[in-house]
Amino acid sequence: MGIFEYMNERVKKMNIFDVKLAQGCAIFLALIIVKILPQIMSINVWWFVCLLVLCATRPLYAFYIKK
Repeated sequence: MGIFEYMNERVKKMNIFDVKLAQGCAIFLALIIVKILPQIMSINVWWFVCLLVLCATRPLYAFYIKK
């Protein structure tokens, strides 16, 4: 069994509240990293926009287009 199959089985045990709490943890981790390394925020905002689009493409495809 590969890592992705294992993780998919683990995620299936979570409900929406658990997923949202995990997302909140990721946000707070990002805030901690920004507080520790403030020079990260001196990066041009368009890099963040590009990364957002790249990261959102597959979930949006899976949610809206994939049958």
